Amino acid sequence: MEKIFASPSKYVQGKNVLVTGISHIKNLGNKALLLCDDIVWEIVGEEFDNNLKKEGMVVTRIAFGGEASTSEIDRVSEIGKSNHCELIIGLGGGKTIDAAKAISDKLELPVAVVPTIASTDAPTSALSVIYSDEGVFERYLFYKKNPELVLVDTAVVSKAPSRLLASGIADALATWVEGRSIIEAHGKTMGGAAPTLAAEAIATKCEEILFSNGLQAIQACRAKVVTPALEAVVEANTLLSGIGFESCGLAAAHAIHNGFTALHGDIHSLTHGEKVAYGTLTQLILENRPKIILDKFISFYQALDLPTTLADLKLENISYEELLKVGKLATQEGETIHQMAADFSADDVTDALFAVDAYVRSLSC
Repeated sequence: MEKIFASPSKYVQGKNVLVTGISHIKNLGNKALLLCDDIVWEIVGEEFDNNLKKEGMVVTRIAFGGEASTSEIDRVSEIGKSNHCELIIGLGGGKTIDAAKAISDKLELPVAVVPTIASTDAPTSALSVIYSDEGVFERYLFYKKNPELVLVDTAVVSKAPSRLLASGIADALATWVEGRSIIEAHGKTMGGAAPTLAAEAIATKCEEILFSNGLQAIQACRAKVVTPALEAVVEANTLLSGIGFESCGLAAAHAIHNGFTALHGDIHSLTHGEKVAYGTLTQLILENRPKIILDKFISFYQALDLPTTLADLKLENISYEELLKVGKLATQEGETIHQMAADFSADDVTDALFAVDAYVRSLSC
């Protein structure tokens, strides 16, 4: 089987790069479509827009509708086309970024990804997670190329809620858990090939950085300051995890996250990473990994206020039949769980979801 390694053309990270790094964006074009939601616009978008214009760029700002859905991608693409834009800039969180990459692909234009939080590993990859207008997972959308530029201002990230940084740590901690499973099973990555040694090294380094710097980075974020630990964790959450998941592979943790979209209710007040955290614990149970590994993840998640029980997921007292909906969606045809060595069923996943809850609650008895 062939191996494929994928990465963005350029990754730029540092304090105040939304001011000092405009030249990297200008290298992609002069007439930009800037996609960001109204909240991000108020926090940093308007100032960023002014910085772009000060450098002579022509900017069309479009308010993101909230879901990386086909209808939203089509809507914004038409605006970009009619304004003869030369590049797409996605400013904000994971869904804004996923939509910007999809618009870039549709219009065959370069994209500059500018995350304002370090809560997901979406920025670097050549794929998007596509949802319905109602927020239900539909499919992965794959592109011919990775983003031309990823620009991360750690001063901006440090001022975002620490819960979002913790969410990014949870998302990134799934990287090696899932990548290891793909390697062991001789499975395929998101690029449809075998993992490279480089991707394996990046995925393992990602986990190492997070366990050694995560708690310090969270405290820096709470203080709204940039420290070496924060810089390390932002890079792990964004670059290491992004390359790691794409070039090493996804397995059960993210399939289970997607499965949670089958449910309605308060669980959807949780972030992507918070749901991935529980999916990661579920994968560790499915694989029957050593207790010392499971306990290490549980204690770290709890220190970061991440969910480790069904009650934490707002699913206390959920029935087996309801949670089976998650198992069924997580094991549907084409899901990443099928890249693992074992052939897990919907019942297997549902049993493991309950088993995580029971085990974690037993630790506090």
